[in-house]
This record gives sequence, C-alpha cells and structure tokens, in this order.
Amino acid sequence: MTAVINPATEEVVAQVAATSLEETDAAIERAHVALASWRAVAPGDRARLLRRFADAVDADVENLAQLEVSNSGHTIGNARWEARNVRDVLHYYAATPERLLGKQIPVPGGVNMTFNEPLGVVGIIVPWNFPMPIAGWGFAPALAAGNTVVLKPAELTPLTAIRLGELATEAGIPPGVFTVLPGKGSVVGQRFVTHPAVRKVVFTGSTEVGKQIMVGCADQVKRVTLELGGKNANIVFADSDLEKAAATAPYGVFDNAGQDCCARSRILVQRSVFDRFMELLEPAVAGVVVGDPAAEATEMGPLISAEHHGRVAGYLDDTTNVAFRGSAPDGPGFWFPPTVVLPSGPTDRIVTDEVFGPVVTVLPFDDEADAIAQANDTEYGLSGSIWTNDVGRALRVSRAVEAGNLSVNSHSSVRYWTPFGGFKQSGLGRELGPDAALAFTEVKNVFIATD
Repeated sequence: MTAVINPATEEVVAQVAATSLEETDAAIERAHVALASWRAVAPGDRARLLRRFADAVDADVENLAQLEVSNSGHTIGNARWEARNVRDVLHYYAATPERLLGKQIPVPGGVNMTFNEPLGVVGIIVPWNFPMPIAGWGFAPALAAGNTVVLKPAELTPLTAIRLGELATEAGIPPGVFTVLPGKGSVVGQRFVTHPAVRKVVFTGSTEVGKQIMVGCADQVKRVTLELGGKNANIVFADSDLEKAAATAPYGVFDNAGQDCCARSRILVQRSVFDRFMELLEPAVAGVVVGDPAAEATEMGPLISAEHHGRVAGYLDDTTNVAFRGSAPDGPGFWFPPTVVLPSGPTDRIVTDEVFGPVVTVLPFDDEADAIAQANDTEYGLSGSIWTNDVGRALRVSRAVEAGNLSVNSHSSVRYWTPFGGFKQSGLGRELGPDAALAFTEVKNVFIATD
C-alpha cells in the first residue's frame, strides 16, 4: 500500500494499493480483448457514452475538486476548474466519432479510400502536477477514436484518477475500455512501454524520463506523445502595458506553486523600463494569497512533497540575489514563498534549469533581437508570453521564439480547442485541438479496382 499525503497538512489521507506487474499485464490483456467491441460501437453510440461520462464528471465536480485539494494541494478554485476541464474535454471529443472522416482520392482504374483506424490499446502516464486535466487530454481523444485505454496516475496523486475510472464505469463505458492502474512508474509505466499490445504511450513528465520512454517505444516502433519540461520566457517590451504585465506576471509563474511546465519562470524586461517593472512587480508578488488550499480566497498552495520542497530550496543559497519574496504559512505543510531572483547572468543554474517551484528570475534585454536570443537560449521550448502594444512586433517575436504555445499580452496560452505541445526538448507530438483524435489513429488506404 502507498500512503497518500496531504501536502498542506502532511497528514495521510488515503492508502492506495500499488498495481503489480501481473495485474498490469492482466489489465492490458482485458483492454486488448475489449478493443474489438469498442471500436465496433457505432460512432453515434460511442459519442453518447462519452457525453454520459462527461455528465457523470459534471455531477461529481465538487467531490473531484475536494479530492484534488487534499491529495495535490491545489487551490479549490483551480481544482474545480480542472474537474470541469475534464468534463469539457470529454464533451469536445464526444463530437469526434462521427467526424473521423476518411478521404476519397481520384485514381485511375478504380476508387481509392482512406479510413482512420484506432491504434489499439493506449497507455497514458499522468504526472502529479495536474492529475485531472492531463489525464483527460489523453483519454478523451483516445477513447473517441475507438481505442481502449490503460492509465497510470502519479504515485503521489492517484485519487482523482481512481474516481474518474469509477465515473466512467457508472456512465456505461464497457469493462476493459478504460482502466486506471495506480502504481510505480518502474512497474506499470514501464510495462506500457514494453508490452506489445500497447500501441501508443502518452507521457507527461520530465524530459529525462521522456527520453527513456522514447527509446523504449522505438524497440517496437510504438507511437508516442511526449509533453516534457519547460523553462519559459515572459518577454516585456517597453511599449507594453507595464502595469498589467507586472500584475499578471505572478500568476504566470506561481500558479500551482510554480509546479507547471508552462510556468513563465524567466521574466525578460527591456532595460529602459526594468527598474519601473520591478517596482510594479513587488506589490503584485506580495499580493499573492498563499495558504490553506481549501479556502476560497487562496491563490497558491504548497509544494507537492517534502522531497520536492528540498529540491526547489536547493536552488537558493546565501549567494542568491533575492529581490523580494511573498509570504507562506508556518507550521506543517510543504510551503514555499513566491520568490523573485535577480541572477548574475543568463547562464546561472537558476536561469537554465527547470526549478518547478515558485521561483522566478528577472533579467534585462536591450532590443528585440536580444529578447529573442535570450528567450531561445534554452534546450526547452514549451510556452511563453510576449507583452507589447506593437502588433508587428508581436507577430515577429511570436514567429521567432522557439516554443509551441505563446500568448501575447496574456499569461495563458493553453486552450483545449487548440493544439498543445513543445519544441526542442519540451516534447514530441501535440495534444488537444481539433486534430488530437487523429493522433490516436492509423490511416488505412484501400484501392478498389473498377476495371
């Protein structure tokens, strides 16, 4: 059994049995057997089942949210949004089964048609930082495309995934079609990689582990989608609305206590307005409400675990030039205050590494070319923000920054209607958007001779 810890209180909230290798194999076999009947379900009927699943999630939003607060330390406001995101993503992809259209291609001597066929069993490995939405981003389009799914939640945060599995059954999703397997990555997740019946692995997590999964999947030429790390830039030009840029910057990096691969953890500010921006940023950081995640007014909760707290703290020492900090509670819980650092330069470890905590660095830049060069000076390329009132500059810089998801005059760029994924070592493939279900299909070409 694995103890599930509330990161805000350090209390044990549940004991969850870890799935063994034998149990994992049995679940994959059940998913493989269920595939034939699930892919044969008429598109309209599969769509109705997914809508029922969405409705079951909707009816359970508050319960799911409370589970996430106690399990992950997410604020109650964020947790409700995350549960509703699962509902909305299910509704969105419920339209897919009736729209997985093939093509008729003009050819001599006959008729040529293509079909989008499901891949088979899909293994989804979910991280601990956003347990609900990231799970839904994988299983909703996979199920809609006619695949069966085995899903492994993170060891630290299994509770909402287990509940989603129960809701799927209550909604009428057939046995074996969607199975949640809590357990160790080295057991359950690794078996998704090595089991021949699993034809695609969807992984969100560290770049290091993602590389290992990619290598393992190559052995069977197995499809893979990887959403990995990020060290994202928030670029503030002198012509922007500095007050708005400074007021929203904390929420671009301190949301979920900075435990977000999309966190804008490098703020780059044009040198001519650097001092003014810092004057505006300090009260914005001080205003972030850090505390009991169950309280409605709380904006930032704790870090996920004592181990992770130690890792984040390890980036700061007596030589670190901390500009200012926000507040954090004393007492039990893995609390860490919002922290703003003025590094000595762009090669500092705190600038180059993904800290994955509520720590942000601020550096100046001289002109547009310098801003782009600094933003791209990283092995990652997941997200970022650009603040400017010059439309031409917004377009030029957006095209030049090597990242998969950018926002202009906003700190958010992830929408389930649009594709999500990274450049460089931030990932492979895309999730979300209108074409996501196609990533869970194989194109079959059929030629019918008429001569």
